[in-house]
Amino acid sequence: MQVTGWFNRSRVFLAQVKNEMERVTWPTRKEVYATTLVVLLTSAFFGLYLSAIDVVLVRIARFLFDMFGVQ
Repeated sequence: MQVTGWFNRSRVFLAQVKNEMERVTWPTRKEVYATTLVVLLTSAFFGLYLSAIDVVLVRIARFLFDMFGVQ
């Protein structure tokens, strides 16, 4: 009895998954390329931006350490 209940629940679940997958609107190849390009450009921009901020902050820290004689 318990195995039959599990089997029926699994069958219903898979039927519901199939039904939902038929409703999905998949992006076109052009949309995928466009969004991928946006993600790559945004990642590159923020990588360069954060790298520049890091360089500036390191130089400020070195200046302050040198100014106060900290080693």
